[in-house]
Amino acid sequence: MTYYPSGGPTPAVPPPPHDGAWTPGRVDRVAGTDYGLVQLQVVPAMSGQATGSLIAGIASILVSLLVLCFGAVGAEDGWGVLAAGAFALLSGLLGVGAIVTGVLAMRQIRSSGQGGRLRFKGRGVAVAGCSCGAVGAGIAVLSVAVSALLGAS
Repeated sequence: MTYYPSGGPTPAVPPPPHDGAWTPGRVDRVAGTDYGLVQLQVVPAMSGQATGSLIAGIASILVSLLVLCFGAVGAEDGWGVLAAGAFALLSGLLGVGAIVTGVLAMRQIRSSGQGGRLRFKGRGVAVAGCSCGAVGAGIAVLSVAVSALLGAS
C-alpha cells in the first residue's frame, strides 16, 4: 500500500468513457485524504423550445402558401376568400406561437448554465423560429388581402 503525505501528488483523473461524454472539468483534493473529487463538464443541450419555435415557424410559412393557393384558385367561384381566411387563421396562430416560443427559448438559453444547472444552446434556431413565424403570419395576411381583391373583381 502506497501512502501519500498531505502534500503529495494530486490524485489521477479517471479516463473518460469511450463515447467521450464525460470530460473532467477539474479535480479538487479532499483535505486529509488521498482522494479527490472529480467535477465533470456537462455538454450543452439543444433547447427544445428553440426547435419547436423553428418547426412552428416553418409550418406557418407552409400553411400561408396554402392560403395563397386557395385564395387564388377559388377567387372566381367565391369560396377562395373563405378557405383562405380559415387557413390564414391557422397560419397566424402558428406564427404567433412560433414567435412566443422563440422568445421564451431565448430567455431560457440566456439564463441557463448558472448555479451548476444545465446549459442550453440554440439561440440562432430560436431567432430563426421567430423570423419564420413572423414571415408566415405576414404572408398569410397579404394572401387573404390578395384573395379578397381577386374575389371582388
